[in-house]
Amino acid sequence: METAIVGRPPRVGLRRSLSPLLAPLLLGLAAALSSCAPNQPILAVPTFKVQSVRLTNLTLPGFGRPGTAYVSLQLLVNNPNPLPLRLANIAGTFILDGANVGSVNLPDVDLPARGEAVQRADLALPLTLDTLGSALKVARGQQVSYRLDGTFTADLGFLGRPSFGPYTLVQGLLQQPAILP
Repeated sequence: METAIVGRPPRVGLRRSLSPLLAPLLLGLAAALSSCAPNQPILAVPTFKVQSVRLTNLTLPGFGRPGTAYVSLQLLVNNPNPLPLRLANIAGTFILDGANVGSVNLPDVDLPARGEAVQRADLALPLTLDTLGSALKVARGQQVSYRLDGTFTADLGFLGRPSFGPYTLVQGLLQQPAILP
């Protein structure tokens, strides 16, 4: 008795005849799909630029009262994204000549799509022995370095409120006309 094997006939020539056609087809498909992939991140980080920073007043310590430096800081916040962005908060530390002199808090910053907004912070910075010398330099028209280190929290609606940072948001040199002799 003979046993017969029932099944498909062997495909000897089929695999070899498809490979020259399949390779260019797969390469073309891979190239088409890779050109659809975004080259940029989905959400770009806003940028910060100082429009102005100015010491507006200085009270020297005396008779039991602390000294205070009053600083006006204007930031230009830029949104590079194609959609509007709301920053729930920009919080940072103002540093003058390497010394931490105070805090900055800018709540509820609405940025238009691919637009910008000016934010103003009027700071009352308490003076210590470490920071009094730098404040006096500025008041006398001399140059000092400043920096704003901080974080910001984006309000992304149903996606949540992620925080970014800490970063050095802005830095530069502060010099203005003297307000003290």
